[in-house]
Amino acid sequence: MTYKKIKSYEMSEADLRALWKTEYCDPAKPVLTFDGIRVKFFPDMFDHAFYESDDWKEKDKSILSLNRCEKMLWIKEALQDSTAKIKVGWQAKTKSYAGSRRVTIVKGDYVVIIQVQKEKEARFVTAYQVHKEETMKKILDGPDWK
Repeated sequence: MTYKKIKSYEMSEADLRALWKTEYCDPAKPVLTFDGIRVKFFPDMFDHAFYESDDWKEKDKSILSLNRCEKMLWIKEALQDSTAKIKVGWQAKTKSYAGSRRVTIVKGDYVVIIQVQKEKEARFVTAYQVHKEETMKKILDGPDWK
């Protein structure tokens, strides 16, 4: 996989949102994982995926992250990468592994999380680069996706 970065610092927020809609939200161009799961994306997911919190405790998602935006195209590439590590995701609310939550890990520390809703259909949750080694260790220590 190529894992192309975009030059987000040269784009307006409106341009970034338009790219998001074009690449991910067009039902005529479905995003499929390497193993055939169709992943649904919606325009309002942009904020959750590309904003970061000024204060992680508050989880206010107040700052547009150009670092996250530059990796926007990685989401699709990661989902389509058959060499990616795939783990069962952690559900913070229940403090347990959620069999329907799938975490794709590429490039050592980039994760894409989807929620499988029914057979061969999922919804995008988020994507980001993991910055804390202890967080990455927890993800990798989780059960493998079957």
